[in-house]
Amino acid sequence: MSEAAPTEMTEVRGRGRPKSRVLEASWDVLARTALLGCACFSILITALIIGILAYETSRFLAEVSVVDFLTGLEWNPLLGEEKHFGIWPLIAGTLLVTLVAAIFALPIGLVTAIFLSEYAPARLRSVLKPVLEVLAGIPTVVYGFFAVIVITPSLQWLGKLVSGEAVFGPYSAAAAGIAVGIMILPIVTSLSEDAIRAVPKGLRDGAFALGSTRFDASAKVVVPAALSGIMASYLLAITRAVGETMIVALAAGGLAQLTILPWEQVQTMTAYMVQIFLGDAPATGVEFKSSFAVAGVLFLMTFLLTFTGYRILARFREEYE
Repeated sequence: MSEAAPTEMTEVRGRGRPKSRVLEASWDVLARTALLGCACFSILITALIIGILAYETSRFLAEVSVVDFLTGLEWNPLLGEEKHFGIWPLIAGTLLVTLVAAIFALPIGLVTAIFLSEYAPARLRSVLKPVLEVLAGIPTVVYGFFAVIVITPSLQWLGKLVSGEAVFGPYSAAAAGIAVGIMILPIVTSLSEDAIRAVPKGLRDGAFALGSTRFDASAKVVVPAALSGIMASYLLAITRAVGETMIVALAAGGLAQLTILPWEQVQTMTAYMVQIFLGDAPATGVEFKSSFAVAGVLFLMTFLLTFTGYRILARFREEYE
């Protein structure tokens, strides 16, 4: 037996073609180079975007006062002899639409995620989750038409029913916000459900062993344990809502004004950029340059949201073995 073992090993090793160490090393270097190139390309694109925004914003601020741009309360660059470039009406419109979308989507998304993870049978979950995720693939312009054709008339009817008069007009922040909320609902539901399902089963079993009901275990054990993932879904959805374009361009209106009333029309930062690039202003005018300044402010807003989200995730992250 002791003499047969080396012979068998020799036969096994003799089968197949020997691998070249030089070829393996070459493939390894090629893979590392390709990955490094992709990473550097992403960094380069990001740097170019930041550089273009910074350059064009500096050209705009060479003609418009920085103080007026950052503190002004009137945005009217296209009409009248006297132009106003106060950014706050656009920021207010963006935040109002985002707030309506968050109020609509975040609670519904979390409740749906808890139901899919903790209550729904496996067969029902296998049907509902793909259906919800299909919503994420619908073009945003379709949501915009849905807001104009369905949501806006419904809000107008509801306003007349409640107050007896026409509260909602043909455009409103509420209609755009609800449509944006429907759009981000799959993001909240899918990511929150994945975070909840990632909670170890032992935590649920421990809660049940202590006499907790399924609702108590879900609300007091599972959701707090998955809080970091839920917060990540919230922040990703809010960031997506802040940068939405087509829905607000179709349903929110084009009047930039400082308001907190959801039934009034507003103009968001992205909708203004769409208006400018559709040809409402010459490419050499200050109005055209203002779109880059607005884009820069929007970039800073999303960056601050992302950074804040990272800090919150680091604060509430839970790790399990």
